Amino acid sequence: MPPPSEAAAAPSLTRTDRKRIVCFTTDPATEAALRDGFSDPAQEPPDVRRGDIVAAIAALRRMPTPHVLLVDVSGHAQPLAALDDLSHVVEPDVQVLVIGDRQDLGFYRHLTRGLGIADYLYKPISATMVAEAFAPLVSKRRTVEPMARGGRMIAITGARGGAGASTVAVNLAWYLANAAQRHTILLDADLHRGTGALLLGTQTGSGLRAALEFPDRVDELFIERSAQFVSERLHVLAGEESLEDQPGFTSGATQRLVGTLRRRYNYIVADVPFRNEAFSRELCDLAQQRVVVMEPQLAALRDALRLMRLPVGSGQVHRPLLVLNRGRRKGVLSIKQVSETLGQPPDVIIPEGASRLESAETMGEPAVAKSGAFRAAITQLAHACGAVSAAPKRRGLFGLFRK
Repeated sequence: MPPPSEAAAAPSLTRTDRKRIVCFTTDPATEAALRDGFSDPAQEPPDVRRGDIVAAIAALRRMPTPHVLLVDVSGHAQPLAALDDLSHVVEPDVQVLVIGDRQDLGFYRHLTRGLGIADYLYKPISATMVAEAFAPLVSKRRTVEPMARGGRMIAITGARGGAGASTVAVNLAWYLANAAQRHTILLDADLHRGTGALLLGTQTGSGLRAALEFPDRVDELFIERSAQFVSERLHVLAGEESLEDQPGFTSGATQRLVGTLRRRYNYIVADVPFRNEAFSRELCDLAQQRVVVMEPQLAALRDALRLMRLPVGSGQVHRPLLVLNRGRRKGVLSIKQVSETLGQPPDVIIPEGASRLESAETMGEPAVAKSGAFRAAITQLAHACGAVSAAPKRRGLFGLFRK
């Protein structure tokens, strides 16, 4: 798939028979991720079809070549040969994206350097991964700003108090550090009543307040001394200031803190209470993925809608994810009612399990450490955030570069 010549590219500007993007994939989970990840109100929705690369070749013999073509080579014995066959049935200016099940670096290089494929992702993929890796290549959607290079920050906010955002943040951070084996820090943005350190059985400190009041002091050594140890790959940065005391805030402190943390950790899980103050607003803006946690109650649904409608931050290319906590309870809104009001189903549903969660939190042992429905929901959330695969850990050099 070589780059188009000027002569080949010119006619496409006036043709109306070519779709913006056509996708061929083999499974429903990937299909849903592509529809969501490529969604853009300002552009034609993607044409997503069920089928492998063989089906794509057969279909493209009978239809105009789209501007962008995505094909699925999963399970194919000779994917490179199939892609070569594809090149004979499409127009030369097509932009081709590929998804598959191979993660070795040599395969990626052969695709992008040898065959001219625009980009490649291996399964399982999420809508966030599609939005970040593929969507900027095929639309005018902006890419993540340079400051976001380095570790990835996930900002978790409760629609209302008691929604369970802190529990979700703590367990997600534990999962990323211990199950996914990534260097992770939990940043508890509530300096007065935060519970992150408490739930993980560690101490708070004065480092977070100092970082906000004196950002010039913040560097890698400052973070090493301020972050509290939970395990080899999990640290916590949290404070417990007097309720009568209001810590100061210096302009630029959030950017300095987050930038330093990104150089040290693969993932920053920020527990961010939604308040009309600079620290909370800037954390939500700088995060690469926002997560809204709600319970199935009318007031929580109202506030979740308001949070979901906030403008995306400078570090985000995908909409906020919605977690429905304590779902499927009697006497509250049904999942159908929540979905109809939101205009979409919740991205993750955490089932009711209050007694087990309370017991785990009392002991300072995250519930996600044990297998079950709660762990499955947190694993699903990690995958939806574009953080780690929900599948069992796979080995290979190419896997080292996925964050």
